[in-house]
Amino acid sequence: MTRGGAGDMLGVGGTRQKLGRKALRGGGRGGRVGGPDAQAQKRELLRKLQEKNAERREQAEEKR
Repeated sequence: MTRGGAGDMLGVGGTRQKLGRKALRGGGRGGRVGGPDAQAQKRELLRKLQEKNAERREQAEEKR
C-alpha cells in the first residue's frame, strides 16, 4: 500500500493508539480542556429551566 495516492486516506494520521472508554466518549488528555463536560452543561440548562419555571409560577400567583 502506498502512502500517497488518489485513493482513500488510509495511513495519513499519526501513530495508532488504543482508545479507552473515556477517550471514546470525549474525555481524556487532562479532562476538561475545551470547556465544561456534557453533564455540567446539562445541569446548567436544567437549572436555568427550573428558574424560569419558578418565575412563571410566581407571576401566575401574583395575577390571581
